[in-house]
Amino acid sequence: MTTTLRRKPVTALLVTGILAATLTACGGDGDKASDTAGRATTAAADASAATPAPAVDSPADQAMAAEPFGAACAAVPKDGAGSFAGMAADPVATAASHNPLLSTLVTAVQKAGLVDTLNSAKDITVFAPTNDAFAKLPKKDLDAVLADKDKLTKILTYHVVPRRLAPAALAGAHKTLETNEVTATGTTPDFTVNGSAKVLCGNVQTANATVYIVDTVLMPAS
Repeated sequence: MTTTLRRKPVTALLVTGILAATLTACGGDGDKASDTAGRATTAAADASAATPAPAVDSPADQAMAAEPFGAACAAVPKDGAGSFAGMAADPVATAASHNPLLSTLVTAVQKAGLVDTLNSAKDITVFAPTNDAFAKLPKKDLDAVLADKDKLTKILTYHVVPRRLAPAALAGAHKTLETNEVTATGTTPDFTVNGSAKVLCGNVQTANATVYIVDTVLMPAS
């Protein structure tokens, strides 16, 4: 009859050998052997408890782990302050000032006096209209908005969500600094905001914000 032997793990064999040697050396003193085994078990438990739990990525870490996406990302400079790497080193208003797609937005932010507000904010999401997005507005209306600081501030803060939104968290309704909500639909790389604004280049990182460049200016409810 064939007998199947289970191989004991090496660790178990070593522990068994050590305990046997201890019993022999102590003349079969069971109390001492038991005490030795107890101390070993306690030490192992202490070592296990001291092992730190795996770190959980913050929303900012999760956002930065993904690459920018979208057809318009090809228009972003490959190097220099306006590149993805350059923008990641600056706070959002400063970063936008180096991006040739966003010069009208930068002018609007300056006129509204929001440069310091945006640069000092922590972990925000900005929907950034391109120059072409502003050009969709009738010139008379655009000039009127740029001349009305209160209205301009209301519109610009409607483009800002007070937390970082990674692409995986973008779909849904999000309360803005202006207090009304924006609603994003879709999945990477095709997102639409408020039913009409297309994300042209998304998940662009700055030092304090995640930016989604859009093709339409978002308008809050009056």
